[in-house]
Amino acid sequence: MKSILASALLAAGLLAGHAARAQVPVQAAPDQTALLASAQPQLAANKKLVYDFWREVFEGGHLDQADRYLTESYIQHNPNVASGRAAFKEFFARLRQPKPVEPRILAPLVAIVAEGDYVTLVFAREYAERGDPARKYTTTWFDLFRIENGKIAEHWDPAQKP
Repeated sequence: MKSILASALLAAGLLAGHAARAQVPVQAAPDQTALLASAQPQLAANKKLVYDFWREVFEGGHLDQADRYLTESYIQHNPNVASGRAAFKEFFARLRQPKPVEPRILAPLVAIVAEGDYVTLVFAREYAERGDPARKYTTTWFDLFRIENGKIAEHWDPAQKP
């Protein structure tokens, strides 16, 4: 009987300890400009390319500027968007109208990481708890880009089909 009671108390303690450890919310970086810095000029240039693409084309809806940023044979790994610069423009033309380009990315940007020809944008995302939409939690979203000859040649993200 003592071992059952001890096991029950241990399980209750473990569950209580788990409940006491709340998630630490994902926070956006306070200074996006600082995220663009790099000791290596090519990495800084790659970061700036992706950052400006995101502000001007993705968020700003200026699809006429996509040719400056994307290779013609742009490869898309998001299952909802076809590959190719023309396909990118066609897809996002249905979703976005051009608006003024903001001086910084509007989405809560956590980090910009560059290594070689790759740049990753890391964003905070907020979602409602299943079963209790009033309760919210944060998580991260990643967009990874491959740069080729000064343009974005490939993109990955964790998107799933709806």
